[in-house]
Amino acid sequence: MTQETGFKNARILVAGGAGFVGSNLVHMLLAEDPKQIIVVDNLLSSDEVNVPSDKRVKFVVGSVTDTQVLANLPDDLDYAFNLVCYHGNQSSIANPMADHDNNLLPALTLFDRLKDIKTLRRVVYAAAACAVAEKTYDDPSPTTEEQPVSLVHDSPYSISKLVGELYGNYFHIRHGLPIVKARFSNVYGPREILGAGRWRGTAHTVWRNVTPTFVWKSLNGESLPLDNGGNTSRDFIFVEDMARGLMACALRGEAGGVYNLATGRETTILELANAINAATGNKSPLDLKPARDWDRSGKRFASTEKARTQLGFEAKVSIQEGINRTVEWTRQNTAVIQTCMDQHRKQLSQLG
Repeated sequence: MTQETGFKNARILVAGGAGFVGSNLVHMLLAEDPKQIIVVDNLLSSDEVNVPSDKRVKFVVGSVTDTQVLANLPDDLDYAFNLVCYHGNQSSIANPMADHDNNLLPALTLFDRLKDIKTLRRVVYAAAACAVAEKTYDDPSPTTEEQPVSLVHDSPYSISKLVGELYGNYFHIRHGLPIVKARFSNVYGPREILGAGRWRGTAHTVWRNVTPTFVWKSLNGESLPLDNGGNTSRDFIFVEDMARGLMACALRGEAGGVYNLATGRETTILELANAINAATGNKSPLDLKPARDWDRSGKRFASTEKARTQLGFEAKVSIQEGINRTVEWTRQNTAVIQTCMDQHRKQLSQLG
């Protein structure tokens, strides 16, 4: 089965499909000529503008924790992607209960429903590399899929993602759920809309991941804030590569298996900031700040050997190309982004 034909005439569920990664996946899946894509999203941290207008797409506004939404899912799904999450480490720190309700609970309820659908070829779960990566500021080694898991975590988000994997393992062993766990590295690219969704209690409702925040500020001539002087590093993967990796997990991933979806390359936040400023022409000096009090994540990048050998997946888009494309998308979608940001202006002003 090849990636070009594996989804042809398939019925596919994408939970969280109005979000940043989910919507890119939906657009890419449509090119494979599926029978139907069912997008379920409660728009907590996403926007319906991301959902393509296509007769093959059925958009359900709701949560997979809703018993009626679950009951209405068809019993002949071929593939399911669970990309639901409560967006962001710092939002989860501000409200651990909301993280539980919108990150961990959706995984449990959806797995429990999907276990009864016998036509499923694969269920792909969006896991998180940050939940297993070593916390270090020394020279990091690539995080493998066999990395020992610590019971000490610095955010409820990380905990929820890890427990989601554990539930996936349980449903695979107990009920034969054909789950594949895809451990995300730091994804960036088009359709990540600053301020998308409802207010979630902190400024990070608007100022989401580092790349879209830096791109927006850079395009507006602002200084880019570098926590810990930008010494932290991440493995940045372009969203279209991530979507291809998710599809490879569905088509070639071993049921019960886990795979890193990453580039295998380490980029410091300082390097990222300089690359973004070069792409936008921003001349404002960098704003060097101390480390965040909760964040001990340090430097990290992922091993890509298993994904390459077993899935045939390798990231194709370089960090410079990805930044250039993200900057251009942001320029073209300024009005949509500004509208989403503006809806939270009052709450942001109250935070000072």
